[in-house]
Amino acid sequence: MVQEDVITAMIKVVNIVGARPQFIKYFPVSRSIRQYNRTGKPVIKDILIHTGQHYDYFMSKVFFDEFRIREPDHHLDVGSGTHGKQTGLILERTEELLQRLAPDVVIVYGDTNSTLGGALAAAKLHLPVMHVEAGLRSFFKQMPEEVNRVLTDHISSWLLCPSRTAVDNLKREGFPPPVLQGDLVPPDFFSRAGETRGRATSDAPLVINLGDIMYDVLLYARKTFPEVPPILGHLSLAPKAYCLLTWHRAENTDSPEQIAEIIDFVSHIAKDRPVVFPIHPRTKKALAPHSGKFSPNLRIIDPLGYYEMMALLQNSALALTDSGGLQKEAYWLRVPCITLRRETEWTETIDSGWNILFKDYQGPHLPQSEDVNAYGDGRTARRIVELLAAAKD
Repeated sequence: MVQEDVITAMIKVVNIVGARPQFIKYFPVSRSIRQYNRTGKPVIKDILIHTGQHYDYFMSKVFFDEFRIREPDHHLDVGSGTHGKQTGLILERTEELLQRLAPDVVIVYGDTNSTLGGALAAAKLHLPVMHVEAGLRSFFKQMPEEVNRVLTDHISSWLLCPSRTAVDNLKREGFPPPVLQGDLVPPDFFSRAGETRGRATSDAPLVINLGDIMYDVLLYARKTFPEVPPILGHLSLAPKAYCLLTWHRAENTDSPEQIAEIIDFVSHIAKDRPVVFPIHPRTKKALAPHSGKFSPNLRIIDPLGYYEMMALLQNSALALTDSGGLQKEAYWLRVPCITLRRETEWTETIDSGWNILFKDYQGPHLPQSEDVNAYGDGRTARRIVELLAAAKD
């Protein structure tokens, strides 16, 4: 009888990941689910699907190893390809799997092809979708990530926003009024608020400010950061005597003109100090014909795991990036950042003064604010798990 009660009360949740940022974002959610399941409450069954969008060691398995994430329950082995081909394969293979699994909730993260393909598969099967990192807008529709995030938001039942700005973006698009007027909800809000407040459908979605899941990860990781990390010695770098570069977005690697512009900009920054560049496999291929134009101070290295990357960032004098995640991480670690794009969805980092778009860069910039709490308090994963439990009740 006890076993039957547990099965009846069980919440079956499918998490869909496929790219580097999603492995990192899934980690605190899986950890919070394990903690919740030890409380004796109804069990959350956590099923993990890896689409295979990122598949080599440095872009995938290293993060499972670092965070001790268990082996995914299902691999879709989609691999690389055009946006349409990759998204289509993810949709096809996820749909078949979700039909067999019949979950209560499907969770997708961020803005990749895995996000959109997984969300579409769930929506077509009338399964509720929970979008972690909803409401972000760069207002640049030529960026594939922008298309993915807008479409995913509009088929989701729960739109979990990382900030008040993200909530306001959804309000302008006609979504229902947000929970608590868009303020960050308390960590125990859904566990004490009554059985109806966590429920949602795609026709009556919930817009909720839960904070940024990446802040959870950074606060967890910082507990183990050494004062002088070994990687600085391995690379013969002194703290605050180098810059850190990341560069991978399609709009920055598919256009020869854009590549040339960024190379010139980075070369200008690299005149007086080294710029360390952990290179994305896709970027390495795109930049190969341009390698003769690189500054001698540009030091290209293999991709890094999360801990080494954060150690390099924390000790850098300046970050240059087209990554959404690194903009925030620089903001939290109080490292000045130049974003190698003409717009950003993380506008709070610009407002703070820690970040600046490279088209606006006129020299070293200093922040106008010491506030590093625009994205919550580092307890987003706990809120997600409480929302899952409330949604099932």
